[in-house]
Amino acid sequence: MNLAMILDMVADGMADRVLVGDRTTGLTGAGLRARALAGADHLAAAGARRLVYLGPNDRAFPVALFAAALAGVPFLPLNYRLGQDQLAEIMSRQESPLVVTDTPERVPGLPTLGLAEFLALPAVSTGSAAATTTDPESIAVLLMTSGTTAAPKSAVLRHQNLTAYLFGSVEFASVAEEDATLVSVPPYHIAAVANALSNLYSGRRIVYLHRFTPGAWLDTVERQQVTHAMVVPTMLARIVAELRTRGTAGPGSLKSLSYGGAKVAAEVVEEALRLFPGTGFVNAYGLTETASSIAVLGPDDHRTAAAGTDPAVRARLGSVGRALPSVEIEVQDEQGHPCPAGVVGDIVVRGPQVAGEYLEAGSMVRADGWFPTRDRGYLDEEGYLFVRGRADDTIIRGGENIAPAEIEDVLAGHPAVLECVVAGVPDLEWGQRIGAFVIVRPGAEVDAEELRTWVRERLRGSKTPEHVLFVEEFPTTPTGKVVRRDLVALLQRDDRRDDSVLA
Repeated sequence: MNLAMILDMVADGMADRVLVGDRTTGLTGAGLRARALAGADHLAAAGARRLVYLGPNDRAFPVALFAAALAGVPFLPLNYRLGQDQLAEIMSRQESPLVVTDTPERVPGLPTLGLAEFLALPAVSTGSAAATTTDPESIAVLLMTSGTTAAPKSAVLRHQNLTAYLFGSVEFASVAEEDATLVSVPPYHIAAVANALSNLYSGRRIVYLHRFTPGAWLDTVERQQVTHAMVVPTMLARIVAELRTRGTAGPGSLKSLSYGGAKVAAEVVEEALRLFPGTGFVNAYGLTETASSIAVLGPDDHRTAAAGTDPAVRARLGSVGRALPSVEIEVQDEQGHPCPAGVVGDIVVRGPQVAGEYLEAGSMVRADGWFPTRDRGYLDEEGYLFVRGRADDTIIRGGENIAPAEIEDVLAGHPAVLECVVAGVPDLEWGQRIGAFVIVRPGAEVDAEELRTWVRERLRGSKTPEHVLFVEEFPTTPTGKVVRRDLVALLQRDDRRDDSVLA
């Protein structure tokens, strides 16, 4: 199975249903295929070996995704916020690319098409041989890793990985025609690819938000009568804050709101549940290398945990749920043996949707089929997965391995702490010292020594932060992940002292 076959299923089964854009002017299933065929024809005529998408959320995105599939070339969506040097380096690696972009001046010397120009390409035939000729093992999508410690790598997703994700999580043409989803996650994120495929396959109309602001998001949900949406944690926090400012509840049309991609403060989730009383919340955990979600905490889990009195059940509000039926998840020790429930180890996953491959480095999947996610965590007795952070975030202080999440959990229990992040700070004597970065609750007061004492009384002294820095916000990626190295740099720059407040 390949993405061209998925497009044919959508176009044949829902030819007249509007699937992308406004309900009155958007693309139908048949229209989506016609636009994708026109794009594929242009790719073939240009001799392009790769279709690069460099732009914001737009209905050109799913058209470009399927055009690449029909042309039999990889689809590469890039971060339109990349610096010019980094963008040039990535583009230098691409073989005969055609770039669909709203900023052609950023890729001089390369063939480009504007977003509107791409959507206006002249129509060609209504059929395609790609559905039967494209090898399911060929590359469908490339997504760039963040490249925090080296040049970004190209994560490979093959047609068989993406279709396996679809078949394991979505039922074809299964939703009501009035259903609509709002996509505001960046187009270069795996969630954008997964949203496009899963919503089109299920028959749910996609509305794209070109640039996210909490006000624009809420207004679009109201105007388009959106029933489903997916956001990253920073977006959820800003939406909650906007509703608090407006003094209103969330839009009543919203049946389901998914979030994921990074850790979310429990307070934000609990307030969101209160502000969206008729909405089912879903926390999804996945990676680029796993073709999107591999575990889900569903609506019933959210409500049960939020209302529960049993500490073990209530704690599940901080979990990412249980594995999808189509994948296996284990937590393993250093020898590769399964850890008992509650014991932290390395999270590994296997299943047909798991790619675990990079163009530059090959496959990272082990001989036994398990892919190491590089995340640490544990499973509880009922199989709920708790993610404790990246293995790379482990602090090594004087030879002792310290998990930042353990200290973060203790700090978060202090009544004055709204949010916190713990990271290793380079040190000549100890290798690393512990740095804590804290956002204080509005109206609360606390100093560094009080927080150190709080941790020392609950953990041993070696896990007490040597540095405590109070900040107003955390630096994050566009997908909501906290950039710990930027926080550490704040401590190292200008000999900043504890208790300093950063604007």
